[in-house]
Amino acid sequence: MQHPLTGEQIRTRFRALDDYLLAHQDLWRPRPFTHRQLPWEAQHVELAAWLRSRSLAEAEAAHNHPEWLTAPAPFAQLAAESATLSLVGHLPTEKLAPVSARMSVDVPGRKWQQIEAFAGALHFQHTPEHWLDWCAGKGHLGRRLAHGGQALTCLEYNPELVTAGEQLSKRLGIDATHQQQDVMAANTGDLLSARHTPIALHACGDLHVQLIRLASDAQCPQMAIAPCCYNRISANDYQPLSVDARASALKLSLEDLGLPLSETVTAGARVRRQRDTSMARRLGFDSLQRDLRGVDEYLPTPSLPVAWLEKSIADFCRDLAALKELPDVGQQNWTEREAVGWQRLAEVRNLELVRGLFRRPLELWLVLDRALYLQERGYAVQLGLFCDSLVTPRNLLLLAERP
Repeated sequence: MQHPLTGEQIRTRFRALDDYLLAHQDLWRPRPFTHRQLPWEAQHVELAAWLRSRSLAEAEAAHNHPEWLTAPAPFAQLAAESATLSLVGHLPTEKLAPVSARMSVDVPGRKWQQIEAFAGALHFQHTPEHWLDWCAGKGHLGRRLAHGGQALTCLEYNPELVTAGEQLSKRLGIDATHQQQDVMAANTGDLLSARHTPIALHACGDLHVQLIRLASDAQCPQMAIAPCCYNRISANDYQPLSVDARASALKLSLEDLGLPLSETVTAGARVRRQRDTSMARRLGFDSLQRDLRGVDEYLPTPSLPVAWLEKSIADFCRDLAALKELPDVGQQNWTEREAVGWQRLAEVRNLELVRGLFRRPLELWLVLDRALYLQERGYAVQLGLFCDSLVTPRNLLLLAERP
């Protein structure tokens, strides 16, 4: 049975992941969406041809589990290594005391499942006295933990959510302080002390890194953090936290940091259809802009309102060309241009299955960087899963406690 990672296992696994990601960066860094031909295709001709021959539906079916695919070499070997390096056990969980159904009113079903799983996985040597819900929203997680009578402070940037949270806490009889606070502000450190147990469920990028830094500075006795959105940072590239990550030759761009988030489990059929149509249109436009400019390279385009999908393919491409100040589009076979876009989408999605093998290893590398930093600051750290990936793919939880 696989256990959570603790102690020296954290550094050992980090270094193994570092070697793996560095050795294969030519496979996971280039994005098929922006390259008509990927640099690695010349080296792995059979694999590239096999992937390019598959349909969009086949790509979709393999998207969440590319490691199950029986593709030509070196796919199986890479998948096996990825699976081994990505293994992390579930944190032990205990059944929580049931709470009134009123507690989960106003919380979408999947979010409540995440809250229950997160709360059930918190095992500390010493019982927390004062929960600090970081980027709390309306404070649902904090209330779930504080209903036993502990103190609760909720920090949230959005004043509407602060007000709504206050009203909910009052109505449910929970003694909570809801405070409006930009957690990135210079004074936030003053709000943390050695009596707080900070918790953060899916605080994005800089927000959870800020918590890790400030909570360890304040010598908080424990903290529990499920990281999310590693690319939501103000810097232009990744700023490593731990000694090991700073010493690594792996340098990550914002684009690289988006790779762990490319797994989709929650999108409905309509959203998926819109996403596919938008991408096929953009890929159709990509082949057109290469012809118009006489330059065989990707041209970044801005994100567009959904209303653009109601335009004909001709208007879509003409308007986008005008937006990018390209030469006149002229007469085109628009049926063919649209077909090229859909064909490229099928190829892109299938070629992305190679990158998909590196989603979890890269995410684990990032979370282990946080774990190592906390160990350097004197914390005993556990890293494990708090729920199944169907509840949320961001299911890694860091538990840190000062001995």
